[in-house]
Amino acid sequence: MPTRTARTAWNGSLEEGSGQVELTSSGAATFDVSFPKRAADDAAGTTSPEELIAAAHASCYSMQLSALIAEAGGTPQALDVKADVSLGPDDPGFKLTGIKLTVRGEVDGLDA
Repeated sequence: MPTRTARTAWNGSLEEGSGQVELTSSGAATFDVSFPKRAADDAAGTTSPEELIAAAHASCYSMQLSALIAEAGGTPQALDVKADVSLGPDDPGFKLTGIKLTVRGEVDGLDA
């Protein structure tokens, strides 16, 4: 199985610094990150570890769900998987406080 790589270049302190996350394996994108924007309600154009975890969880879940639907004899026409990953306080620091998946799908060949 392949190994995928991402890297972050960070400059400065936690509160005043910033960095860039690079999706190295695919070369698809480089994203700005900063802790103040990570902890703010408005990301203001930057990503965060939580958003990247949400993206990974939503894409992985949708792939596996499509495989399970096919295994059960159905045909997935469309799946929409949204992942909400929450960050909250922890003493000291922060932690993930929850992950909520919302799944909507159009599937042929299976009943409820």
